[in-house]
Amino acid sequence: RGTVACSWVSLRELTESLSFTMMATQRALVVLGCLSVASAFHVLSIRPLARSSALNMAEAVDDDVIVKKVKEIYHDVSKTDYDDMITGIFPGALSNAELETNVVRALSQKGYTDKNTLLATSLCCDELARRLEDDFVKVYGNNFNLGGLSGFPFAGNTGFGAMAAHIPDDGSCLVVYGPHVGVATNGQVGKVERAGIKLVDSCCGSAIAASNYLKGITEGGAQITTKIQEFTDFQQGVVQELILPHGKRLADAEDRMVELPYALYESQDLLMADIVQTGCGRVRNNIALLGGIQINTAPTAMDYFLPLRFDYMDNQGNVLEDMLEAITGY
Repeated sequence: RGTVACSWVSLRELTESLSFTMMATQRALVVLGCLSVASAFHVLSIRPLARSSALNMAEAVDDDVIVKKVKEIYHDVSKTDYDDMITGIFPGALSNAELETNVVRALSQKGYTDKNTLLATSLCCDELARRLEDDFVKVYGNNFNLGGLSGFPFAGNTGFGAMAAHIPDDGSCLVVYGPHVGVATNGQVGKVERAGIKLVDSCCGSAIAASNYLKGITEGGAQITTKIQEFTDFQQGVVQELILPHGKRLADAEDRMVELPYALYESQDLLMADIVQTGCGRVRNNIALLGGIQINTAPTAMDYFLPLRFDYMDNQGNVLEDMLEAITGY
């Protein structure tokens, strides 16, 4: 895709899309009220956060010490044809080893250390999404979980505010977020092998279920129902509603499963932008915002991550530096 160009949807477009369902208005109010995203859907571009020309850089630390931790995690890593296949399907994707090494090194130049950094993630509940999270934990310590099904930031404004209060007095936070997708060893996207399970399973199951729900609406196969969204499956209901604006895009896609995580990322990026702008004043120092698509692979292979945003921000919501090139090289 080269540089990813995203087409954002407005609140008006979201509301129009929700009209496909009988309970659209009620569901939209629940979704937007709980996640406080109304303002996030108003005229936002690919990088909707305010910018500043000033670089409020913390004193750089010796990156050799902290980068050494990453090298200890990813020892004896070698690439195979499987890896080449993944980067062919998702151009620009980095192995977890490459991603974490580049992110940790870049942030060390901003003063991020294993003593003053709080990691926060908004990734899917799926155990496969823990791989990258766990490896970042080995570098920075504890993780504050902001995410739920499909990686949407269900902790919302309240969760972000609580996370901000847990940042060390002289420290900052790294927020990692995005949907995930599996790629099986035969190249099938949306499927992946899991340890101890013979069946090649769906990944992400929540995202695929939402995609099928949307397909039923756009192709006219959805059943008419008066059933109100169940609280016991509230998160999945939200995922289904927030994917509605991407109906035509997914229907027109050459490969629906490849396009699906890009569509989900756009919705999640909007939500995260609103949450960060709302709660950034509670952060003591700075925020590093790393967003993208997590790519899960077979149990014995290295996972990948396609970075689509890496912003270094102050606690006023200003983007001090776009650091995406620093970790991707382009």
